[in-house]
Amino acid sequence: MGRELRQTVFTDQDHQLFRTRLEQSLGVLDETVARSSFGLAQPMLGAELEMFLADPDDGLPVARNEEVRLAAADPRLVLEVNRYNLEANLTPVPLRGAPFTALHQETRDLLQAVAKAALPLGAVPYCSGILPTVRPGDLTRRNVSPKRRYGILDEALGRTPRDLNVHGEQSCRMRSDTVCAQGAASSWQIHLTVPAADFARFYNAAQLVIAPVLAVCANSPVLFGRLLWDETRIPWYEQAFGTRRSPSSDSYERTGFGEGWVREGVGELVEAACRHRPLVPICADTPPTKAPHDGGPAELAELRLHMGTVWWWNRPVYDPAGDGHLRIEMRALPSGPTPADMAANTALLTGLVLDHAADHEPVVPDLPFAYARANFYAAARQGLNAMLWWPRAGGAPARRNAHELVRSLLARAARGLAGADVADAEIQRWLGVIEARVASGRSPAHWHRCAHRAGARDRDIFRHSLELASEDVPVHAWTVPGSLN
Repeated sequence: MGRELRQTVFTDQDHQLFRTRLEQSLGVLDETVARSSFGLAQPMLGAELEMFLADPDDGLPVARNEEVRLAAADPRLVLEVNRYNLEANLTPVPLRGAPFTALHQETRDLLQAVAKAALPLGAVPYCSGILPTVRPGDLTRRNVSPKRRYGILDEALGRTPRDLNVHGEQSCRMRSDTVCAQGAASSWQIHLTVPAADFARFYNAAQLVIAPVLAVCANSPVLFGRLLWDETRIPWYEQAFGTRRSPSSDSYERTGFGEGWVREGVGELVEAACRHRPLVPICADTPPTKAPHDGGPAELAELRLHMGTVWWWNRPVYDPAGDGHLRIEMRALPSGPTPADMAANTALLTGLVLDHAADHEPVVPDLPFAYARANFYAAARQGLNAMLWWPRAGGAPARRNAHELVRSLLARAARGLAGADVADAEIQRWLGVIEARVASGRSPAHWHRCAHRAGARDRDIFRHSLELASEDVPVHAWTVPGSLN
């Protein structure tokens, strides 16, 4: 979905041909990933940084993303759904040596470049799971970005009115008939390449560990001035892009955590995604069954386009570049608050995925999937105060406090990174940020809640956090406006 689309109106024949191409793609995918040449010799790590453009004084959204992108003249920058959202695609790096330092430096450089381009236009880049100063009127169709793909998505998903509800410490409700409601949220999305033969093991590991990682990284407790979930972005995003399975259901089509552990490989997930109706049925000039002229991996254009319209929190990605590869796009972590925090969050999540995907772990974790799913939403709701189910060697799963669980998992994250030849100094530097965050109990969401309860207004919280973030001070070292707690 990152590219512009050439077609905006679709016939029944377009939909039927596209479905046929998807069915053909499933078999071609299985054949392609089974090739001995498929995959990368060295694991790679990448990231997508979503950000807001906001007024530096009052924090209100500034709907000028196209102007900022053109002024920056940086091919890594692309438009997001709303006119005050931007996304930066970072350069993938080998998962060895100092990968998190490389992502950290590039994130800093990108934000500085955006700031330089945005300031003459009355805006600054701001990284957070949710922009605390956003208003309901900012989440309407008038703010949709000027790209065809977003208009197509809005037409396909957003025209049916729906209620967006989040009930936390307080409650928030908004009536919406547009996917532009999603413009309140921004993510830090991590891409990890994985071997096709071990895809299930890596994907299940990501599904298992994302809850405790989200608990310590949560960064969006306030929306419309109300204290909600520690990571309010999770339910808000699901409701903005998804469609409720039934009137009484709390789960949504096209978004969410998933339905079960993967047992065989990537084909299971792709087949499940293909059960969703196509939103953008644009077919390539040649069918997926026709072998590429250069003998390389199949393009699978229809399949890749369709997978970009299914927004699971951990999403499989097939990429035909070079000899082709698979990766897991881990989408659950919020943007911000600082480049240092995002690099540390990446180290924690990556290390835990690597360690839990190691050969000494079973393909299917020793935890009922319903527990893993419950963990995810408990972590999003309560952050470090959540109680999470966790496997126990030789015994039944037990509930553990997220704060204590994260502390106990740091050694496993370090072991996973060391096994990937990440430098010891790199491991100590970035997991040290998480360790300090856990020791202080000050996650990004905790800091924001304290500031809100201390009486700071949303625009004051915005300005204070913007100043601290510009200095790249990790959130555990921040002071709270009007309070020392």
